[in-house]
Amino acid sequence: MSTSPRPLLRLLGAIVCLLALVLPASAQSTLDAVRERGFLICGATNPIPGFAQQDAQGRWSGFDVDFCRAIAAAVLGDPNLIEFRSLRGETRFAPLQTGTVDVLTRSGPWTERRDTVYGASYVATTFFDGQSFLVPQSLGVVSAFELDNISVCVIDAGEELERIQEFFFANQARYTEVSYEEVSDLSVAYQAGLCQIVSASGRNLQAIRRALPDPNAHRILPERISKELLGPLVREGDRQWFNIVRWTLYSLVNAEEVGITALNIGSLSASRNPAIRRMLGVEGDFGSPLGLEPTFMAAAIGAVGNYAELYDRHFGPQTGAALLRGQNALWTNGGLLYAPPVR
Repeated sequence: MSTSPRPLLRLLGAIVCLLALVLPASAQSTLDAVRERGFLICGATNPIPGFAQQDAQGRWSGFDVDFCRAIAAAVLGDPNLIEFRSLRGETRFAPLQTGTVDVLTRSGPWTERRDTVYGASYVATTFFDGQSFLVPQSLGVVSAFELDNISVCVIDAGEELERIQEFFFANQARYTEVSYEEVSDLSVAYQAGLCQIVSASGRNLQAIRRALPDPNAHRILPERISKELLGPLVREGDRQWFNIVRWTLYSLVNAEEVGITALNIGSLSASRNPAIRRMLGVEGDFGSPLGLEPTFMAAAIGAVGNYAELYDRHFGPQTGAALLRGQNALWTNGGLLYAPPVR
């Protein structure tokens, strides 16, 4: 008795169609795709002032955007060869998997699930964050441990509400929850005096603070009651691209540590410091193993400056709402920022 081959053929056809959808993003390396296209496509989850914002002419700027520019400089030799896209939180992984974007310079905080389930890999941490408190200077409070008998605006969802409950319980302090659904509501309620302080992630508090009529009349307390690591993500399985993005970041961190800046980089080629010479591509070749030029680190630093310059440009005093570096300071200054040496 013979069996019709049609069911098997239909199954094979379905497999071929599925592979056709999956393979285009992974068959070609990201580096080759970027070079063939001629520009880098970067994405970030939702625009936040300081990290990524668009002006009236449609031009993007911010910490996320400048890190994207550093990658473009390292890979293509020109920091302006980028296209920046803002992605909604719920659609950030699929565009990365399909090659619609080459790198996410900021997404949700790094977690085990996000790093292992969605076909994307967190590269490293560009910004250490966590839940904190925004308070008016008039309150006279400089530490979260001084808070007592206070009303707190907070998002009524997820872990943020639980964290303040645990924090005030642990410190045996009194407080009143003023709950809202959206971060934008927190800003409106705080300005209207519906609560005395706000609790949210440091990045959201900074965005709220920057929008206030007098940002310097308010402060973000130094304590963090959660840990949130933000950084670039790349498509899983492309180790070369993973290392390119990672060492672009590490070049900015190491540059701050050894004193290379966007202003002095042109005069340091004669330096006798081996660490500086290696980073500038004067001594050794650390670019070829990545498929890049020996001077790729110098190109990235020259485009956006070292990490301190990058941070100060978007969170420094000139923004009108300076954000202390805190955990984002170098390890030599009591922070968590640390990069392996170039050698």
